[in-house]
Amino acid sequence: MSELINSFRRFLLESVQPNLRTFVYNREPLAWVLAAIIGIAIAYAIIAFRLLIGVTQFLWLGTMSEKFSSQVASQPPIVIILVPAIGGLVVGLFLQFILPGRRPEGVADVIEARAIGGAKMPFLNGIGAALVSAVSLGSGASAGREGPAVHLGATLSSGLAQFFDFPRHMQRTLLACGAAAAVSASFNAPIAGALFAMEVILAHLSPRAFVPIIVSSVTATVVTRFHLGSFPAFIVPDHQITSYLEFPAFVLLGITCGIVAICFHSSLSTADWVARHITCPLWARPVIGGLMVGTLAVFFPQILGVGYQATDAALNQQLPLLLLLALIPAKTAATAITLASRFGGGVFSPSLYLGAMTGGAFGIMATSMFPDIASSNGLYAIVGMGAVAAAILGAPISTTLIVFELTGGYEMTLAIVLTISISTGLMQAVHGRSFFHWQLGSRGLFLKDGPHKEIVRNLHVSDFMEPLKADETTPPLSEEGQRFLLTKNDTLETALRAFDDSGLTLIPVVDDKDASRTIGWARQLAATDAFNQALIRANVEKHG
Repeated sequence: MSELINSFRRFLLESVQPNLRTFVYNREPLAWVLAAIIGIAIAYAIIAFRLLIGVTQFLWLGTMSEKFSSQVASQPPIVIILVPAIGGLVVGLFLQFILPGRRPEGVADVIEARAIGGAKMPFLNGIGAALVSAVSLGSGASAGREGPAVHLGATLSSGLAQFFDFPRHMQRTLLACGAAAAVSASFNAPIAGALFAMEVILAHLSPRAFVPIIVSSVTATVVTRFHLGSFPAFIVPDHQITSYLEFPAFVLLGITCGIVAICFHSSLSTADWVARHITCPLWARPVIGGLMVGTLAVFFPQILGVGYQATDAALNQQLPLLLLLALIPAKTAATAITLASRFGGGVFSPSLYLGAMTGGAFGIMATSMFPDIASSNGLYAIVGMGAVAAAILGAPISTTLIVFELTGGYEMTLAIVLTISISTGLMQAVHGRSFFHWQLGSRGLFLKDGPHKEIVRNLHVSDFMEPLKADETTPPLSEEGQRFLLTKNDTLETALRAFDDSGLTLIPVVDDKDASRTIGWARQLAATDAFNQALIRANVEKHG
């Protein structure tokens, strides 16, 4: 008996005690408590964020409901055109004179903070981005509220992590807690929120991070359900797969959704490229974009805002085929213009919107051709909603769970998983990365292996700079301009980061031995063009 007791004591000393010591040393008990506090705080922050969107919207529509496209349709055309432009003016002035970085931030910035920023996110940037996004979405900008919500949640949790001076890995975990709480509070989807934080923000599944992330996610959901109710975001009828003979149709739907996602991704990047080539004051960009989106909304009022009413109508089989087909390019164009114009907002809701329209249209055609074996077009709309969103976000696992929790459609598991995997595979085959990683790449940050890293580190400013002309004089630099100077030996990666951090499109190139002497100019467009040309050459060399 004594030998058994000694063996048990030895086990405690050799196995359990070191684990408990590490557990306490890393202050994980405190992290668990903070995760609950983060969940509560962020739930109320998201409720306030949604309220601010509603207040902005109420000023011109007289309703705070997020399903407002029917009210938009009743407005005079001039109102529909001008309100997004007026909202754009407010956003533009805020970006020009108040918000650091001169752009609203989102999910990509949270990923960047986790990867290279030490999980540090400036508090004022988070609040400013939330205000810009609330005004944008309330005035009709065609984007999603979930991206700004994730950024706001991560900002608040980052501040707590910095205050308590946690180790680096625990700071990243608490950053993910903020993102999980924001998704959970926005979608009323605690499981999906937790998986999104691990899949997209942390980029790995960590057993040690699992507990605080779940605690934060569940706590945020409890608070929002207490105040807003426990209903899913979309109330849809029960759907079931009619026959296993339908699965070839789901494969075809996956391919279709992949093509729609690829076109959406391409539209976003193309619109951003075009906007960078247009010379105009920063404050005017959202005004011009608002006029364009408002004009499009005169014909398709369903594209304004987050688009939940149109998405819900597609899921409930309330839209005709021609309208479903028309709304796909209309919403794609509106969202591309919105984000390129630097309105605040994300791509989550637009992705769900496009997927619902694509699936709904596909379902109508499938049920008309094979009425005996095809399920309802509402089922196809739900499946399509997940397929497009997963491909754009690069998050197939959490998107699957989000669709389940948004709709309660657990009977469609096989169809959803199959369709999501095909659409995501097509996106990776064509673009090779999600929308968020494309955003990071445009700033010179590449978190995945590939030719991009070699290119941005081997190209230098001297490869694309414009030398100073003999008779050209340089104006005196402001304090802000003096903070962002380049030399001809700096890498393309350094230059792209400088453009992003400063918000400038033209940065002086100074002598590497005398920083007071300007020898040329580096243009953001020239830098991105040099990168694109080098990437094309590398691809030709590899496959030629």
